Amino acid sequence: MVERQWSAPYVIDVQSVLAVHRRGYGDPAFAVDGTGAIWRACRTPEGAGTLRVAWRSERSLGTVVAAAGWGAGAGWLIASLPALLGADDRPEDFTPAHPLLRAMAHQRAGLRIGKSWLVLESLVPAVLEQKVVGKEATRAWRTLLRRFGEPAPGPAPAGMRVPPGPRTWAGIPSWEWHKAGVEAVRARTIARAARVADQLEHVVTLPSAQADRRLRSLAGIGVWTSAEVRQRACGDADAVSVGDYHLPAHVGWALAGRPVNDAEMLELLAPYQGHRHRASLLAVMSGAAPPRRGPRNPARDYRAL
Repeated sequence: MVERQWSAPYVIDVQSVLAVHRRGYGDPAFAVDGTGAIWRACRTPEGAGTLRVAWRSERSLGTVVAAAGWGAGAGWLIASLPALLGADDRPEDFTPAHPLLRAMAHQRAGLRIGKSWLVLESLVPAVLEQKVVGKEATRAWRTLLRRFGEPAPGPAPAGMRVPPGPRTWAGIPSWEWHKAGVEAVRARTIARAARVADQLEHVVTLPSAQADRRLRSLAGIGVWTSAEVRQRACGDADAVSVGDYHLPAHVGWALAGRPVNDAEMLELLAPYQGHRHRASLLAVMSGAAPPRRGPRNPARDYRAL
């Protein structure tokens, strides 16, 4: 076991920062125990590892985080902890002119964009979420991890699994994808990405635009998938999930008082270049929505590539 205590000189909303890595209810790679501590099972460059993160906020110190890691990847996970919790993020550079965003930035001062450094870990579930309803994607993720993952090292909550490595993802036979509810197009995209995983992992060192181009050079990876990966793996505060069914409506109602399309959403977010993902997150968190008498939005629709 490897342990570390890290004191951030600012408040961190740890739960929100880490929640983006949870892929639906019952995610075998993510758990919250009875004390509220968060557990993650990861495939690191040094091997499988389990990370437990607990924290407390102190008015004079900010947020004090106590972490423990197990497995071959424990040291890597512990060393990466500050970045995972947004230490490299620059929310102080976000100066919104819009009053709602200004209020939300103050209200959610602990929100930070963390960086996991793990590209394939973020890419596989993002591909699984392409063009299907959320429950189908999370069911596929659970099925594949239970079938091809390995037990999480250490005293992890029961049922936790470490996601497969690149070679395993690339070698999953077609009938196993079918059993998990994943059609051939998405299965091929994941297999292709797994075969060049070493090259893809380097995108975390690239500027946002270059990382986007590198990811999208792979067949089956479009603008939405690239953004979802960069948000989590690269800590990219500017990666907007263009193509998401609900996001333009949230941003439109928050910033313009009306629903908008993707192009109009990008226009509304243009003043926040460098922080457009942060601005869109705050817009969603604001809860801005049409009047009650307006038509109800569908619960969920299909995601674009």
